[in-house]
Amino acid sequence: MKFNKLNIIVFIGLVAIVGVLTMQLVMLNEAYMFEKKELAEKIHFALQDVVTKIYRDNNSELPGETPIKKVSEDYYVVNVQDVFEASILEYYLKNEFQKVKLDMDYEYAIYDCGSDEMVYGEYITMGGKIDPTEKQQCINCFTKRPGLVYYFAVRFPNLRHSYITSLQQYWIYTGVLLLVLVIYVYSVFLLLKQKKYTELQKDFINNMTHEFKTPLSSILIASNYAVKQDEIENNPKLSRYLKIIIEQSNKLNQHIERILSVAKTESGIVSLEKKAFNVVETLQLVKENASIKFENAQVSLNADEVDYQVLADEFHFYNITYNIVENAIKYGPASPQVAINVAREGKGLQLTFTDNGPGIASEHLDFVFDRFYRVPRENKKEVEGFGIGLFYVKKICELHGWKISIKNNGELAGITITIFIPKSSLA
Repeated sequence: MKFNKLNIIVFIGLVAIVGVLTMQLVMLNEAYMFEKKELAEKIHFALQDVVTKIYRDNNSELPGETPIKKVSEDYYVVNVQDVFEASILEYYLKNEFQKVKLDMDYEYAIYDCGSDEMVYGEYITMGGKIDPTEKQQCINCFTKRPGLVYYFAVRFPNLRHSYITSLQQYWIYTGVLLLVLVIYVYSVFLLLKQKKYTELQKDFINNMTHEFKTPLSSILIASNYAVKQDEIENNPKLSRYLKIIIEQSNKLNQHIERILSVAKTESGIVSLEKKAFNVVETLQLVKENASIKFENAQVSLNADEVDYQVLADEFHFYNITYNIVENAIKYGPASPQVAINVAREGKGLQLTFTDNGPGIASEHLDFVFDRFYRVPRENKKEVEGFGIGLFYVKKICELHGWKISIKNNGELAGITITIFIPKSSLA
């Protein structure tokens, strides 16, 4: 797999989320183990106090070994080794469990040496009350212990459930992290899928435009040859038709070139051939070509110096500046005016393109440099283009490290596009 920036970012993000989730699971396990230990200690201390009080009532001496035996996670056997009454035992169990704040249901049974069986006691709820509806004659749950005579057993049927509910906060955090991980993975899949579609789209555009250029070149060659023939020159109608074919073919060729340029800049395969050239001379060429193409337009160039040397790709620089001027004329009034100004600004060079057009609504200004975006206009049916001109302009500026901005002229008509060329790009 090719490790580009996207893959690296996705991998780092995935590792970070998995790491956080792993830490959360470790913390959850530690909290679970701590909760188990804490509950076990509470039960042990409470039962130990119960035994102490029973021995105290009988004026007996406590045994050296602990009388409490943990048979399983939720089952305890207490070897009292002395006589005791069921009612006293139940009273002590309630009090001692309440002291240690052991808020969970439990049930107990007492061994009857006469019948050699475990006699079920009561099912006591969290509130310390005997609930007859919950009372279980679960004799099989209390097993006998060989070798013991005076003992009782306590069982906590909801102990494992208590572990889970007591860790509710940790479960919520873990669930949120899992949700974030799922959303992240889903977003990554969508992003990679979208990236794949984008690459397919670029390949399609490149193949389509290249396929268009071959027949279009043939049309232009044939049309340029035919228009010079005597039969065509002597026929005004045929001559006019052929000129229309040539004119429209040239426009179509320009659109294809723009689409190819945008596709190349998006694919990152544009290689800038930077060299030092005079910005004023290039802008003068832009002005002359625009004036020739649009006879009704008035394009002016103002520069406080005649020699501004810039280190950039002259071909792309000409294209983006001509594109800006052409857009200003195409979308301008019947007598469009475009003023190009070149001046030093701080440590760099600033180019401004000001027109007298209708301007752009504020809600559209932030999107004019987006690909395929076209500002809604009343005469939009009469305006040609694919909405990629200014997108191409911004891409070339970004590749050079320049800043480009656009704003309305306020009370004056039209807009102003500004390109700031930093000192690093000056020769």
